[in-house]
Amino acid sequence: MDPEGSRIQDDPDVRVMMAGSTLRKVKSKSWKKPRHFRLLEDGLTFWYKSRWAGRSHSTFSVAEVEAVREGHQSEVLLSLAEEFPADVCFTLVFRGRQGNLDLVAESPEEAKAWIQGVRKVIHKAQTMDAKERLDQWVWDWFQKADKNKDGKMNFKEVRTLLKMMNVEMNEEHALRLFTMADKSESGSLEIEQFVHFYKILTQRDEVWKVFQDYSGDGEKLLLDELESFLSIEQQEGEQSSRRAQELIDRYEPSETGEEAKKQSAMSLDGFQIYLCSREGSVFNPEHRELHQDMNQPLSHYFISSSHNTYLLEDQLRGQSSLEAYIQALKRGCRCVEVDCWDGSDGEPVVYHGHTLTSKILFRDVISTLKEYAFKASDFPVILSLENHCCLEQQTVMAQHLSQILGDVLLTSLLDGQVPQQLPSPQELRGKVLLKAKKINGPGDCVDETLMDEVSDEEETANDDAESLPTEDPSAECLKKSKCKLSRELSDLVVYCKSVHFQGFEHARSQAKCYEMSSFSESKAKKLAKDAGTDFVQYNTRQLTRIYPGGRRTDSSNYNPQEMWNVGCQIVALNFQTAGLEMDLNDGLFGQNGCCGYVLKPDFMRDANTQFGPEKPKELRGYKPLRLSIQVISGQQLPKVNQKEGSIVDPLVRVEIYGVPQDQAKEETSHINNNGFNPVWNETLNFVIHAPDLALVRFEVEDYDKASRNDFIGQFTLPFTCIQAGYRHIHLLSKDGTAIPPSSLFVNISISELE
Repeated sequence: MDPEGSRIQDDPDVRVMMAGSTLRKVKSKSWKKPRHFRLLEDGLTFWYKSRWAGRSHSTFSVAEVEAVREGHQSEVLLSLAEEFPADVCFTLVFRGRQGNLDLVAESPEEAKAWIQGVRKVIHKAQTMDAKERLDQWVWDWFQKADKNKDGKMNFKEVRTLLKMMNVEMNEEHALRLFTMADKSESGSLEIEQFVHFYKILTQRDEVWKVFQDYSGDGEKLLLDELESFLSIEQQEGEQSSRRAQELIDRYEPSETGEEAKKQSAMSLDGFQIYLCSREGSVFNPEHRELHQDMNQPLSHYFISSSHNTYLLEDQLRGQSSLEAYIQALKRGCRCVEVDCWDGSDGEPVVYHGHTLTSKILFRDVISTLKEYAFKASDFPVILSLENHCCLEQQTVMAQHLSQILGDVLLTSLLDGQVPQQLPSPQELRGKVLLKAKKINGPGDCVDETLMDEVSDEEETANDDAESLPTEDPSAECLKKSKCKLSRELSDLVVYCKSVHFQGFEHARSQAKCYEMSSFSESKAKKLAKDAGTDFVQYNTRQLTRIYPGGRRTDSSNYNPQEMWNVGCQIVALNFQTAGLEMDLNDGLFGQNGCCGYVLKPDFMRDANTQFGPEKPKELRGYKPLRLSIQVISGQQLPKVNQKEGSIVDPLVRVEIYGVPQDQAKEETSHINNNGFNPVWNETLNFVIHAPDLALVRFEVEDYDKASRNDFIGQFTLPFTCIQAGYRHIHLLSKDGTAIPPSSLFVNISISELE
């Protein structure tokens, strides 16, 4: 077997990378160090070390790299523009929350070869099919285990390999498999024999049993047998016959499946490839695509929203960075926050006021927004402005917004008419909307006695006694101006006018659809508990923004589900902080093309709705559903503890997040010493009362009786996006990035409660 990467080895740019180059790794103006980089023979792993590091080195996978930026396209390289010309600079951008890698080559030619070469191997990695990925994975393990690099593996190396692969195996059994694979009886395995060994090792009895249930001869599934499987088990209904032929054409392996294809049949190999594919995933592929009605008012959607978007870390000492905006926007975030303060040279700055977080220029934030706002989604971006600036610098902000964003910034009503309802995401495609205070009449002041301060976040934080009571000299200018608001800045606010919330009764009789309020999490929780139905009705017409309380100085997050339960649209989270809350956010917004907008259930769009999260039975046509999940097995779970002898003891927990009545957790027992192919065969049952609001989270943990279990991987999705039947759940890391080939194999059934 040749490694997948060898097919592009002849490319001249890839050859340069494989030969290796000394590139300068740059972290700041004072940290610039040469490192030797090269692409390994597999074509999918980068290796680098410093010349003083002895034998120690570092590696990272091409799969971790999302993109390459040429020239001065990072804050660090931009700050060094005078020292290093743009044509020798480039940046590797990683997936998830991993920081970028800024590099400087010795010549423009070398930089160009690396930029083009990295793009080619990224493309190669992204276009591999499931079989090629698995072949590559096997090749990687062979390379890791072949310690003496002789292209062969003896039994001792194989035993080491098994521990590396997260499986504790009886030595006698391992030796039996090794001997079966060692056809030449040489006492060692070459790559082809190792592939055979791997196939024996990974034979999945649980998949074979399902296959046997529907196969007449035990060798293949004929077209009508596959149709039966799709209809009965996968609940594909009337489309089963059309789908059966499609799946054979798509997933039957060409080299081994020609005979089966001729008979319109599927082999066990093809069946397993289908089950591990996108179609075999727990997440319905049709719901992954943009499929919802995008012509309803903005208030009818949940909107992916970020808090303190400028921060990469905590809120007291963390770094403010343009990268944080880029990362959030690339994840489909559609509402970003900008905290603006007076800069020393007349240029407004963005940072977390009264703290030691670093500062970035407002104009640079807006330039970054212009470049990245519509790369992941072309639906509107709301710019939530926290304005702490004096009049002069507010006017500078208005100039930057107008000049940099140009036509992208919405500055007037779409049809010139005062709206009775908000425009739709479809009507606002490609537009940036400013959310800020607005001057009402001919006066030039927003007076704090009207309870309408310039900064709503300060206002509500004070209500909750959650602010940090510290002074900042930059606030002096704001005090002197008595909270005046710049007319130029005010004029840029159209559909998202920030106002102080004066109660649901006042909103019903007085409020305009383009007026919106911000609430801290505790204020919102109290309103949801005390007046849930009122809150749902309010959110059918007006936008609501929720943000984390001021005490969360570590940038931790609150559970967004409680806010979605009452229809709040802009539930802002710290995108820089991994964990359950961001898993839920990614889960909800993983549907509808990851466009950052998800249509609320119909009972949350009806102005006269009687729905409240505490009483889902009030819903018209209320039908609770039974969700039954048979957790069958796990595949190639990652190691948590990197010590060579450490093997995980995995268990699976399924959690339901939704209305209070639906909150539930169930878990399997743990399997000792097997992260490679653990089998549970345990069934977990749930009753779902408000399925349109429920999220289902699968988490795998490493059981530890002495202390807290370690996280292994998770996957979260909306209940309405689940595909019933035999499905694979492709696990994600804590960071929300894929960790192939780690997965769970489950059988899911959904039925009405009798």
